[in-house]
Amino acid sequence: MGTNNQTWVSEFILLGLSSDWGTQVSLFVLFLVMYLVTVLGNFLIVLLIRLDSRLHTPMYFFLTNLSLVDVSYATSIVPQLLVHFLTEHKVITYLSCAAQLFFSLALGGIEFVLLAVMAYDRYVAVCDPLRYSAIMHGRLCARLAISSWVSGSINSLLQTAITFQLPRCPNKLIDHISCELLAVVRLACVDTSSNEVAIMFSSMVLLMTPFCLVLLSYIRIISTILKMQSTEGRRKAFHTCASHLTVVALCYGMAIFTYIQPHSSPSALQEKMISLFYAILTPMLNPMIYSLRNKDVKGAWQKLSGQISGLTSKPAT
Repeated sequence: MGTNNQTWVSEFILLGLSSDWGTQVSLFVLFLVMYLVTVLGNFLIVLLIRLDSRLHTPMYFFLTNLSLVDVSYATSIVPQLLVHFLTEHKVITYLSCAAQLFFSLALGGIEFVLLAVMAYDRYVAVCDPLRYSAIMHGRLCARLAISSWVSGSINSLLQTAITFQLPRCPNKLIDHISCELLAVVRLACVDTSSNEVAIMFSSMVLLMTPFCLVLLSYIRIISTILKMQSTEGRRKAFHTCASHLTVVALCYGMAIFTYIQPHSSPSALQEKMISLFYAILTPMLNPMIYSLRNKDVKGAWQKLSGQISGLTSKPAT
């Protein structure tokens, strides 16, 4: 390809969800409320875990990491999306686009690995409860959490560097709500088959490997639960894993549909809906899933509420 067809692109234009002003205002209000609920819910989970010593366990340590990942992921996409709802020219600079792609990819990868780590934690808790404290000690938990953050960040750095080294055509339009990997790759003026192979390989390593580990963990967990003689013991064991299984189904299911599929790709609208699912819906639902049926979290919330009520009702001296 001749260099005359290539150009330096200093900014991109995101087409977003709609060009109708009334629709954009309605979406702005909806997504703003959902984003605020996401931030409040996840930070409340982190605060409760931090303040209540009963929640200083490996499971809630990993849940703290998951909440921080969810808030960060939503923040990497939603504020820019909200601004674009109220502006006519939905422009994002080259560097901002690269940064957004890096953080969204990194945080998505971190979450997938972290969910596998949490599955291992549940496996030890159910299948080897007597040695749980000895196995899931503080150093191991820290190493597992750090490994999640490092692996996701390294994968994202490589993918972002490869993607933004591709020669660009004059076309600056990205038919998406954000600088999503596949949408940016499509702007290249060269054959991107090697990039598609790299994306597929990355997905296999960072998505399917943790997913397989989760499956293996839960095969062992379910086998152990079914062998329990006590009905109450089985109920408690299933209850312990139910929240994590729900989040796993949500996160891995949509990602596998997006990246691990035949050559026929989902439509642009489907890709936008999938991105919204990860950027807004999943981070908002995760705190609810982990807290609504969790007695420990509800107990911590009642304790905190009682302390706040006591402080506010105490008469001034």
